Amino acid sequence: MDISVVVPLYNEEESIGELFSWISRVMQENGFSYEVIFVNDGSTDSSWDVIEGLSKENAEVKGIKFRRNYGKSPALYCGFKEAVGDVVITMDADLQDSPDEIPALYRMIREDGYDLVSGYKMNRKEGDPLSKTIPTKLFNATVRRVSGIRNLHDFNCGLKAYRKDVVKNIEVYGEMHRFIPMLAKQSGFDKIGEKGVHHQARKFGKSKFMGWNRFVNGYLDLMTLWFLGTFGRKPMHVFGFIGTLMFMIGFVAAFILGADKLYCLANGIPQRLVTSSPYFYIALTMMIIGTQLFLAGFLGDLISRNSQGRNEYQIEKMV
Repeated sequence: MDISVVVPLYNEEESIGELFSWISRVMQENGFSYEVIFVNDGSTDSSWDVIEGLSKENAEVKGIKFRRNYGKSPALYCGFKEAVGDVVITMDADLQDSPDEIPALYRMIREDGYDLVSGYKMNRKEGDPLSKTIPTKLFNATVRRVSGIRNLHDFNCGLKAYRKDVVKNIEVYGEMHRFIPMLAKQSGFDKIGEKGVHHQARKFGKSKFMGWNRFVNGYLDLMTLWFLGTFGRKPMHVFGFIGTLMFMIGFVAAFILGADKLYCLANGIPQRLVTSSPYFYIALTMMIIGTQLFLAGFLGDLISRNSQGRNEYQIEKMV
């Protein structure tokens, strides 16, 4: 099969039929063999009824229904598991992503050799700069710097294309769908490209992803992903280093206080009790926290060495 289209959705009953018709027309015009996998993320409207109806009439339609709303990342993960196409395309169900972009995205994967191609909304239609546009620009700038993927302008664009190997070897969980290019790079799929895509105004309903809360949550997820990618298999390297550094600073500070006390006693210089100095408690606190961090690193390393995935690595080829 040439293409699998994975469409996560939540309460998009009005647009599902029109989206499939549009996808089907593009596929037939270009002679692609294809499937469309709709993942219903706990919709409370009649979205699943529409998907079931399309599936009965079209062999290309597959549907996955969640019992409740889990989020976009779990929907993509389950869609990726079911996808069999050589190229996997993801898009949102709200008709803002244009299926007319599919042939060009397919060629970039199959002919130009990209592992992943991310869409870039050149004419973004969202209006409110404070709740969406400005946070998005700041967020993307931060992700570019942290991930090292400097050529992408829009990490969170729903319209993306992947080689099948990519989606079968990354785990999208939590709210990590924003960072799929970063996940791919960490798994060794580093040929990542970008294509400017047409972005349409929403035709039905309203966006489910607005406001500064997604901006804050995105930064927290980014820090989690960076930490796991850098220290996930070697937590002692970070906790042990910081813990040792804090312990040594506290120990040196306590040593200086003790030496100063002994010097004053030896020379008959009046001196307050060591415990009356705030520096004593600061030094003691740093030593205690340093020890705790070191032990946290030790326990993290112990857990990592005994985890099931401790020696799972991405192998591209074997002969």
